[in-house]
Amino acid sequence: MEYIEKMLKKTGIISILESIVFIILGGILVWKADLAIKVISYILGAIFICIGLAKVIKYFCAYKEHYELYNYELIYGLMAIVIGIITIYYSTTIETILRIIIGIWIIYSSFIKLTLALKMRDLEVKAWIYSLILAVIMFGCGLFIALNSGTIIVTIGIVMIVYSIIDIIEDIICMINIKELF
Repeated sequence: MEYIEKMLKKTGIISILESIVFIILGGILVWKADLAIKVISYILGAIFICIGLAKVIKYFCAYKEHYELYNYELIYGLMAIVIGIITIYYSTTIETILRIIIGIWIIYSSFIKLTLALKMRDLEVKAWIYSLILAVIMFGCGLFIALNSGTIIVTIGIVMIVYSIIDIIEDIICMINIKELF
């Protein structure tokens, strides 16, 4: 039991840290929305290009040493370079992709919180209703972000901050009531 309690507390702390990162990212999106998306796109593009170049170089270096029939480093490298260029060129599209990924992540997180709230209800933990309400709010935020194509970056940042605060509150509730779960 003690091991499980430690694991649940550790998971709660990790979840709080993730939420703090989301608060920071949300703040950046609110503060400098257009610049944030361009910077993210350029960084992702540069990473793909660097990885691609490394794969291409690795292919030609390995090819000189010995021939491998199933060496796809050149293909992987060229594809990574193309993906990097496309990521940089279509930086405005990255906003849509980012919006959908963040929305799906928040929805996924809300389902985890919903499941935990229902387990807390079954164990007759008094705070289960708060967890349920917060999970439903989180689900609504995630759905809003994922489905609303007119969502601007600033709204995404605000919703990310709200989601993170709700997530931190939920984690604290669970960590306080961890003894009642066993």
